[in-house]
Amino acid sequence: MSDRRERVFTLRGPLIPILGFLAVVVVFAALWDPKGPSSVPPAVDSEPAVAEQPCPANVNVAWRAAQTVDGVPLEADPSCIADDPALVAAVVRGTNRAIGSLMATQLARDAVVKGRDLDGDGDPDEIHIKLEIAELNGFSPDIPQPALEFPVAPGVTPGIWAFAPKSRGMSTLNFLSNEPNPLLRLPSPVIRVEQGDKVKLTLENSHYFPHTIHLHGVDHPFQLENGAGNDGVPMVSEAPVVPGASRTYEFSPRQSGTFFYHCHVQPQSHILMGLAGMIVVEENRANNYLQTLNIGAGRVRYRSASSRESFDREYDLHYQDMDRELHRIVQQGNDVRRTARAMNREYKIAERTPEYYLLNGKAFPYTLRESLVIVAPDETVKLRVLNSGESPVYLHTHGHKPTITHFDGIALAAPLMRDVIQIGPAQRAELNLRTVDDGLHSYGPGAWFMHDHQESGITTNGISPGGDISLIVYESYLLENGFPRTVGDLSLFFDPRYYDGEIPVWADILPDMFGE
Repeated sequence: MSDRRERVFTLRGPLIPILGFLAVVVVFAALWDPKGPSSVPPAVDSEPAVAEQPCPANVNVAWRAAQTVDGVPLEADPSCIADDPALVAAVVRGTNRAIGSLMATQLARDAVVKGRDLDGDGDPDEIHIKLEIAELNGFSPDIPQPALEFPVAPGVTPGIWAFAPKSRGMSTLNFLSNEPNPLLRLPSPVIRVEQGDKVKLTLENSHYFPHTIHLHGVDHPFQLENGAGNDGVPMVSEAPVVPGASRTYEFSPRQSGTFFYHCHVQPQSHILMGLAGMIVVEENRANNYLQTLNIGAGRVRYRSASSRESFDREYDLHYQDMDRELHRIVQQGNDVRRTARAMNREYKIAERTPEYYLLNGKAFPYTLRESLVIVAPDETVKLRVLNSGESPVYLHTHGHKPTITHFDGIALAAPLMRDVIQIGPAQRAELNLRTVDDGLHSYGPGAWFMHDHQESGITTNGISPGGDISLIVYESYLLENGFPRTVGDLSLFFDPRYYDGEIPVWADILPDMFGE
């Protein structure tokens, strides 16, 4: 017995180095590449098997035509995804006055109430707008995907907050859909009123955090006659609006221009989450009904009298940037205490690095569906631009040199013609885009790039092309489905795998080298 134990211990000594040597051989065999160190990774399948159609087949093509709805004449919008004519008509007439158009939308009856004509010039001057707060791509304990799924690019769904018109019915399209109804989206709606209007703007706080509305640059009193605060700054002019409560802000603007509204509670996160929108104060004219809300910004399909006097078309352009770390917080759970701590104490805004750059709530290639600037030769087009992000936007318009007429609602003494316009955070610019082919204002018809020339601004997740890229497209360069006519096939960019980095950059043009 003792001899056998002795033999076992005697064998264990040489056995250990032998086993160690065999382990090294196995690892080396697993790692060894017979092609040598110069071999390259295998090619990636670049077929867009899960790619979306550039212009979805289920869009309502009838919405694109010029038409009269509920007595409201609407301009054509040949974009792939045009605004719902019933929605536009309802906010022009007022939801308290609209008939069939209101019932075709999910607007509440008191979302946009238009009252008396105080100056006798043929249009209502008492305007009462009610806004709620929506959370998109948030956490749900019941479903694996984000609640109210609103992708800003293929496969990209950051958590978002937005002001939204007061709505009725379901927050989704229907019982079977996780897609939000059309009122719930980025950006927060553009608000249009007229000089001298008596405007009430009510925030009905449907969210789980306190919020306010600050009227940035808009002429408004610090306090109302009853002593209530009216500037939207918590603990200075007023207490914040707690969940379930409401507050009405009032203003009667004396100056026209392009302005800004946003939440002023923890603005370092709430504005960047999406609680910001454009306010346009139009010049006073007779019979001047307005498209009081422009949902999703973009083309203004019912323009003011002053716009029709001087311009052929008008577009609202709202730029934003997003840091994935901030927007991921609301997707981690539904304990509001943890969300508040993560957002207000743990998140480091000084270390913020944006990954998403949006135009009118979308990044390229989705911008090509609904945020094109569509023009025709020999036109003058009004562009109103807001930057509610933290990064400056250096807007470059290929083939055109717009004229800057206003900054922050103030007319420039000497308008400036530029092909790169710097728009800082919270800044607004008004541009006149002329399409006369004279080699200065325009170089002629085409599908001209329009983008941020801060190069990160044309990326999504650091991948280009993405970001806030759009186009100035002449009607002759539009396809029948409203998509721009381009030399290359853009379907590759509608594949979520592209922005996950799984598809090589040039797989579409050099498939033998970069594809499979």
